[in-house]
Amino acid sequence: MSSEYLVFAAYAAVTTALAWLLAVHLHRVYADQRPWLGAVVAPVERLILGAAGPAARHPQGWLAYAGAVLIFNLAGFIALYAVLRLQGVLPLNPEGIAAMSPDLAFNTAISFVTNTNWQAYSGEVQLSYLSQMVGLTVQNFVSAATGMAVAVAVIRGFVAKGDGRLGNFWTDMVRSVLYVLLPLSVVAAVVLIWQGVPQSLSAYVRATTLEGAQQVIAQGPAAAQIAIKQLGTNGGGFFGVNSAHPLENPTILSNMIQTVYLLLIPVAFCFLFGRMVGDRRQGWAIFAAMGVLFVAGLLAMNLPEQAGSQALAQATGITGPNMEGKEVRFGATLSVLWAEATTAASNGSVNAMHDSFMPLSGLVMMLNMQVGEVIFGGVGSGLYGMLLYVVLAVFLAGLMVGRTPEYLGKKIEGREVTLSVLAFLSMPLGILVFSALSVVIPAGLAAVHESGPHGLSELLYAYSSATGNNGSAFGGFGAAAPFHTTLQGIAMALGRYAIIVPMLAVAGSLAMKSPVPATAGTFPTHGPLFVLLLVITVLVLGALTFFPALVLGPIAEHVSMLGGQTF
Repeated sequence: MSSEYLVFAAYAAVTTALAWLLAVHLHRVYADQRPWLGAVVAPVERLILGAAGPAARHPQGWLAYAGAVLIFNLAGFIALYAVLRLQGVLPLNPEGIAAMSPDLAFNTAISFVTNTNWQAYSGEVQLSYLSQMVGLTVQNFVSAATGMAVAVAVIRGFVAKGDGRLGNFWTDMVRSVLYVLLPLSVVAAVVLIWQGVPQSLSAYVRATTLEGAQQVIAQGPAAAQIAIKQLGTNGGGFFGVNSAHPLENPTILSNMIQTVYLLLIPVAFCFLFGRMVGDRRQGWAIFAAMGVLFVAGLLAMNLPEQAGSQALAQATGITGPNMEGKEVRFGATLSVLWAEATTAASNGSVNAMHDSFMPLSGLVMMLNMQVGEVIFGGVGSGLYGMLLYVVLAVFLAGLMVGRTPEYLGKKIEGREVTLSVLAFLSMPLGILVFSALSVVIPAGLAAVHESGPHGLSELLYAYSSATGNNGSAFGGFGAAAPFHTTLQGIAMALGRYAIIVPMLAVAGSLAMKSPVPATAGTFPTHGPLFVLLLVITVLVLGALTFFPALVLGPIAEHVSMLGGQTF
């Protein structure tokens, strides 16, 4: 077995084992079963929820739950926008960084509130320490907690026995932060500081190089933000080049820890699902479907990156893996693993330049995002996104056997299917329609700096990333243009809330139904056949929707490359 496959196998084994243990803890947190750290954290939880009043304790139906999500996120957006616009006169700004422009502040605020963390800015140049800590880091925690809370509410909808209750958003969100995100982030931050990541409020360091030039070395409270950016599948880097920066990701060990954190909670939510519905086989089935798609994408990306560029080999005689845009300390193997994990996990952090990957690798990364980032996906959002496909897959299975489809004893009827389709349509709307607008409107097209199919790939990737709440990007794209900061902000909100609200409505509809006993005609949803059906549903819907655009972008670029033409 090649060395890269040993690395991939070890990563999969470690991440799966840790996620399984974390799922045990998550189940205790959301089921009131005395979670770990309860003796320490419970008094803080009671203090926060007590200050919030009785509304933070009463069970909510789907409409109240969705309303709480939207109100909380709107408040977070307003607060973060204000911090970014006022940072020039606020404290903890040793470099005297000016306020963000209105359009960029809008884009950044909605990016972090929606767990996208798209960066049309460079953190060390355009953000004060206060904006990084009070603005972005806080949203890293609460946007991740929002996704976790929504996923738990959707799961409850599948197991409720006719009362329509999904839990309480405020309680679920607070518990997600206190019992899960905060302690795991503290552990990661300490390890990252040990590895050389700065955590300081001191001003930037001015140094004189051997040639006599002056160099500014940015630092700041980086380790704390980097820990939660990976754990919460946020992805927004403290520095402009993200996890390729030697102070953000200094060693092989820091790289592997962060790569595990990319998928830790998304994988754990698969196992949490099985525990909460009372049938662990259901969780393993969803994990298997996600795992098949993840491994397929990883292998499809690894092959062209290890083969390298034939055009470069012919021109220079240099053979070997494609190292353009990659850090030498990570190489092609760890760059491919990170790229697959970050685009599958709705994370968006990068340790290599995705624009410099081979065309077919770019195709895989885009497809990971275009299917809704359900190949483990974001914290919580990956699971409820995959449950959208589960509803559709069960519906298709019911059509094939000629009976009303069922899932976990709940009948899947017209309302649930309609809501799921509406949620799915948010992806092509944000990706295809907004990309088309960018191509035909001069202000949008001006931001595309590359010609031919590669230029289209940059644009398509940008809106796939924004609508999928990913946050990564190809290079060579003018993301800071006001046209795109505004339109992509709208795409981020669409990709987040146009899925959250319908999925909560699906959960609310199912929560009103009493379970029906399984019969000989019930389609089993825990075996290999259902896993295959779920994988096919994801691929067919994704391929039918986005394949024409992909043909004009990365596939056309690959064919052109084989003919000796590059862009």
